[in-house]
Amino acid sequence: MTSISVQDLKNLSNINIIDIRNKEKYNDNHILNSINIPFDELVLNPSRYLKKNEIYYIYCQRGISSRKLCILLYNLGYNVINIIGGYEAWIMTE
Repeated sequence: MTSISVQDLKNLSNINIIDIRNKEKYNDNHILNSINIPFDELVLNPSRYLKKNEIYYIYCQRGISSRKLCILLYNLGYNVINIIGGYEAWIMTE
């Protein structure tokens, strides 16, 4: 499993970013162009949302849940990258 800092993430474009926080937190604010797939939904049925031949950047509030999820998804064969520090790290760099 790979991780990326928010500073390095900001240098990328045209990427798949997934916010795994609940819908209320996502609707409150989120990383631009990210989509919301709550943690529980993604854990229960990753093949519904992800393709194994694409790369996904995943974040939560602080980077703890996204790291756990990335390990699980990586072990299932998905190309996932954890965003270190999550949304809190993102807003600190704005």
